Amino acid sequence: MQFSEIVSKLNDTIKAHSLTANPEQNPEITGVAAVDEATTGNLSYIEGSKFASLIKSTGASALILPQDEKLQIQATEKGIPWLATPEPRLLFAQAIALFYQPYRPTPEIHPTAVIHPTAKIGSDAYIGPHVVISSGVEIGNHAIIHPNVVIYPEVKIGDRITLHANCTIHERSQIGADCVIHSGAVIGAEGFGFVPTRTAWFKMEQSGYTVLEDGVEIGCNSAIDRPAVGETRIGKNTKIDNLVQIGHGCKIGTGCAIAGQVGMAGGVTVGNRVILAGQVGIANQAKVGDGAIATAQAGIISSVAPGEIVSGTPAVGHKLYLKVSAIYSRLPEIYQFFKRLQRQLGSS
Repeated sequence: MQFSEIVSKLNDTIKAHSLTANPEQNPEITGVAAVDEATTGNLSYIEGSKFASLIKSTGASALILPQDEKLQIQATEKGIPWLATPEPRLLFAQAIALFYQPYRPTPEIHPTAVIHPTAKIGSDAYIGPHVVISSGVEIGNHAIIHPNVVIYPEVKIGDRITLHANCTIHERSQIGADCVIHSGAVIGAEGFGFVPTRTAWFKMEQSGYTVLEDGVEIGCNSAIDRPAVGETRIGKNTKIDNLVQIGHGCKIGTGCAIAGQVGMAGGVTVGNRVILAGQVGIANQAKVGDGAIATAQAGIISSVAPGEIVSGTPAVGHKLYLKVSAIYSRLPEIYQFFKRLQRQLGSS
């Protein structure tokens, strides 16, 4: 596919963006690659000025650039055709789709699938080998359910769902349209509900629901628990990475991004457009406001204000955390100073 053809295909996406390409330079593009790994035939991108040096060394045949005149001059001087956009990474992501589409099986129901007679399955579904669909399940149109998926009774699933191999959907869970559940994930299993007695623990039955709104994606081996009463809810278009634990009764807003190994205790409330980096831990009943960001390994034990960036354990404002971190390496020196001061004061 020639570069001009790619530009044409992306035209609806980039029509509001500036575009510059020498008409005499129209290389054949056969794929996409990271800028430091690109070779002849590859389309790549530069996200910002801190990557400027990579323009000189890249082997890419064409580039997607930010609206940075210096970078554009560099690419032009090297003879690399380019197009410019305010969001080069986003446009590159859209370009990938011109060369790669995820595996999508042809609609069929495999003869080894076990489907209860009361289950309702929409049109054009793919049900893979050894799938188990229990009583009262409702699945929308264009579903893709890969091998060994188990769906417990009374689950409701919307249109265009993708359930990858070996994931499990527990009873009465509700999953919206266009959701993706990756391999090994468990949706709607029992929350960790035990009441202490004088001699042991009394099991509190988890009678509630787990609800995933439209466009939610759940990574491999993540678990989202159902509560004793009420619901655990994941808001529309929230994306959850691998190995994430979301406890019973949590409420997560729309458009959030939750990275790997995040753990939430029960009853946590997370607002809209929140970003939780890897290994963030959130204590029972804590609240995180809209647009907040928690950096990697932050430990949140109370409320985080809307728009706040927090770091560390226990989590504090990110600017304060950076100041504390700068002092941390000097603690032995500071300790020795105070010991000397203490001796001087003691001898005076």
